[in-house]
Amino acid sequence: MGGNMKLSTTLLAATVLAAGSAMAEPVAPADVQFDEYGAVAESLTGQPGDPENGAMVMKTKSIGNCISCHEVTALNDAPFHGEIGPTLDGVADRWSEAEIRGIVSNAKNTYPDTMMPAYYKVDGFVRPGNAYTGKAPEGPLDPLLSAQQIEDVVAFLVTLKE
Repeated sequence: MGGNMKLSTTLLAATVLAAGSAMAEPVAPADVQFDEYGAVAESLTGQPGDPENGAMVMKTKSIGNCISCHEVTALNDAPFHGEIGPTLDGVADRWSEAEIRGIVSNAKNTYPDTMMPAYYKVDGFVRPGNAYTGKAPEGPLDPLLSAQQIEDVVAFLVTLKE
Protein backbone atom coordinates (compact mmCIF):
# COMPACT_ATOMS: atom_id res chain seq x y z
CA MET A 1 0.00 0.00 0.00
CA GLY A 2 2.93 2.36 0.66
CA GLY A 3 3.91 2.24 -3.05
CA ASN A 4 0.37 3.10 -4.15
CA MET A 5 0.21 6.02 -1.73
CA LYS A 6 3.52 7.37 -2.97
CA LEU A 7 2.34 7.05 -6.60
CA SER A 8 -0.96 8.78 -5.75
CA THR A 9 0.87 11.63 -4.01
CA THR A 10 3.23 12.01 -6.96
CA LEU A 11 0.30 12.05 -9.42
CA LEU A 12 -1.56 14.58 -7.28
CA ALA A 13 1.51 16.83 -7.11
CA ALA A 14 2.02 16.56 -10.88
CA THR A 15 -1.66 17.39 -11.49
CA VAL A 16 -1.51 20.45 -9.21
CA LEU A 17 1.68 21.66 -10.92
CA ALA A 18 0.16 21.17 -14.38
CA ALA A 19 -3.03 22.98 -13.33
CA GLY A 20 -0.95 25.80 -11.84
CA SER A 21 1.01 26.31 -15.04
CA ALA A 22 -2.18 26.13 -17.11
CA MET A 23 -3.60 28.93 -15.00
CA ALA A 24 -0.59 31.22 -15.42
CA GLU A 25 -1.28 34.93 -15.21
CA PRO A 26 -1.56 36.74 -18.55
CA VAL A 27 1.28 39.03 -19.56
CA ALA A 28 0.43 42.52 -18.30
CA PRO A 29 0.14 45.21 -21.00
CA ALA A 30 3.28 46.99 -19.73
CA ASP A 31 5.25 43.71 -19.85
CA VAL A 32 4.53 42.73 -23.47
CA GLN A 33 7.80 42.12 -25.32
CA PHE A 34 7.66 43.73 -28.78
CA ASP A 35 10.57 43.16 -31.15
CA GLU A 36 12.09 46.01 -33.16
CA TYR A 37 9.35 45.65 -35.82
CA GLY A 38 6.48 45.45 -33.34
CA ALA A 39 5.96 41.67 -33.39
CA VAL A 40 5.10 39.76 -30.20
CA ALA A 41 6.41 36.20 -30.36
CA GLU A 42 5.02 34.90 -27.07
CA SER A 43 1.34 34.29 -26.37
CA LEU A 44 -0.08 36.81 -23.91
CA THR A 45 -1.86 34.02 -22.02
CA GLY A 46 0.05 30.80 -22.67
CA GLN A 47 -3.29 29.40 -23.81
CA PRO A 48 -4.46 28.79 -27.38
CA GLY A 49 -6.80 31.38 -28.78
CA ASP A 50 -10.37 30.50 -29.79
CA PRO A 51 -10.96 31.57 -33.42
CA GLU A 52 -14.76 31.57 -33.00
CA ASN A 53 -14.54 33.94 -30.04
CA GLY A 54 -12.00 36.01 -31.98
CA ALA A 55 -14.51 36.44 -34.82
CA MET A 56 -17.16 37.48 -32.29
CA VAL A 57 -14.78 40.05 -30.72
CA MET A 58 -13.96 41.47 -34.15
CA LYS A 59 -17.56 42.01 -35.20
CA THR A 60 -19.07 43.10 -31.87
CA LYS A 61 -19.41 46.86 -31.70
CA SER A 62 -18.99 47.04 -27.91
CA ILE A 63 -15.82 44.88 -27.86
CA GLY A 64 -13.25 44.92 -30.69
CA ASN A 65 -15.37 46.36 -33.51
CA CYS A 66 -12.54 45.63 -35.98
CA ILE A 67 -14.97 45.52 -38.91
CA SER A 68 -15.82 49.20 -38.46
CA CYS A 69 -12.45 49.89 -40.15
CA HIS A 70 -11.55 46.60 -41.88
CA GLU A 71 -13.35 44.55 -44.50
CA VAL A 72 -13.38 40.82 -43.68
CA THR A 73 -15.22 38.56 -46.13
CA ALA A 74 -15.36 35.73 -43.56
CA LEU A 75 -17.42 38.02 -41.29
CA ASN A 76 -19.99 39.04 -43.92
CA ASP A 77 -22.77 38.02 -41.52
CA ALA A 78 -22.02 41.28 -39.66
CA PRO A 79 -22.99 44.54 -41.41
CA PHE A 80 -21.11 47.78 -42.02
CA HIS A 81 -17.52 46.82 -42.83
CA GLY A 82 -15.23 49.81 -43.06
CA GLU A 83 -12.56 50.72 -45.57
CA ILE A 84 -10.27 52.92 -43.44
CA GLY A 85 -7.94 50.01 -42.67
CA PRO A 86 -6.72 47.39 -45.14
CA THR A 87 -8.86 44.36 -45.92
CA LEU A 88 -8.04 41.49 -43.60
CA ASP A 89 -8.71 38.84 -46.24
CA GLY A 90 -5.45 36.91 -46.61
CA VAL A 91 -3.87 38.61 -43.57
CA ALA A 92 -2.26 35.30 -42.51
CA ASP A 93 -0.39 35.19 -45.82
CA ARG A 94 0.99 38.71 -45.28
CA TRP A 95 2.04 38.58 -41.61
CA SER A 96 3.20 35.92 -39.18
CA GLU A 97 1.27 35.09 -36.01
CA ALA A 98 3.80 37.12 -33.97
CA GLU A 99 3.38 40.13 -36.27
CA ILE A 100 -0.42 39.88 -36.10
CA ARG A 101 -0.28 39.65 -32.29
CA GLY A 102 1.91 42.75 -32.18
CA ILE A 103 -0.34 44.72 -34.53
CA VAL A 104 -3.50 43.84 -32.58
CA SER A 105 -1.81 44.59 -29.25
CA ASN A 106 -0.37 47.95 -30.33
CA ALA A 107 -0.20 48.66 -34.06
CA LYS A 108 1.72 51.88 -33.48
CA ASN A 109 4.86 49.81 -32.79
CA THR A 110 4.69 48.54 -36.38
CA TYR A 111 2.95 51.48 -38.07
CA PRO A 112 3.65 54.67 -36.06
CA ASP A 113 1.12 56.79 -37.99
CA THR A 114 -1.76 54.29 -37.92
CA MET A 115 -5.19 55.29 -36.68
CA MET A 116 -5.72 51.78 -35.33
CA PRO A 117 -6.27 51.75 -31.57
CA ALA A 118 -3.79 49.98 -29.31
CA TYR A 119 -5.98 47.17 -27.97
CA TYR A 120 -3.55 46.05 -25.24
CA LYS A 121 -2.11 49.25 -23.84
CA VAL A 122 -2.87 51.00 -20.56
CA ASP A 123 -0.53 53.98 -20.31
CA GLY A 124 1.07 56.77 -22.31
CA PHE A 125 -2.22 58.15 -23.60
CA VAL A 126 -2.96 61.80 -24.30
CA ARG A 127 -6.17 62.54 -22.39
CA PRO A 128 -7.69 65.62 -24.01
CA GLY A 129 -11.18 64.92 -22.65
CA ASN A 130 -11.04 67.53 -19.90
CA ALA A 131 -10.48 70.29 -22.46
CA TYR A 132 -13.61 69.20 -24.34
CA THR A 133 -15.94 67.37 -21.99
CA GLY A 134 -14.43 67.66 -18.52
CA LYS A 135 -14.77 63.88 -18.31
CA ALA A 136 -11.32 62.47 -19.10
CA PRO A 137 -10.77 59.29 -17.08
CA GLU A 138 -8.41 59.58 -14.14
CA GLY A 139 -6.00 56.91 -12.94
CA PRO A 140 -5.10 53.62 -14.59
CA LEU A 141 -7.03 52.43 -17.61
CA ASP A 142 -7.94 48.89 -18.59
CA PRO A 143 -6.84 47.65 -22.02
CA LEU A 144 -9.54 47.70 -24.71
CA LEU A 145 -9.26 43.90 -25.02
CA SER A 146 -8.14 41.30 -22.49
CA ALA A 147 -5.06 39.17 -23.14
CA GLN A 148 -7.32 36.21 -24.00
CA GLN A 149 -9.41 38.31 -26.38
CA ILE A 150 -6.18 39.37 -28.14
CA GLU A 151 -5.19 35.68 -28.46
CA ASP A 152 -8.69 34.83 -29.73
CA VAL A 153 -8.53 37.57 -32.40
CA VAL A 154 -5.05 36.38 -33.43
CA ALA A 155 -6.33 32.78 -33.64
CA PHE A 156 -9.11 33.95 -35.98
CA LEU A 157 -6.85 36.16 -38.10
CA VAL A 158 -4.30 33.38 -38.71
CA THR A 159 -7.10 31.41 -40.40
CA LEU A 160 -7.55 34.14 -43.04
CA LYS A 161 -5.48 32.87 -45.97
CA GLU A 162 -6.01 33.56 -49.66
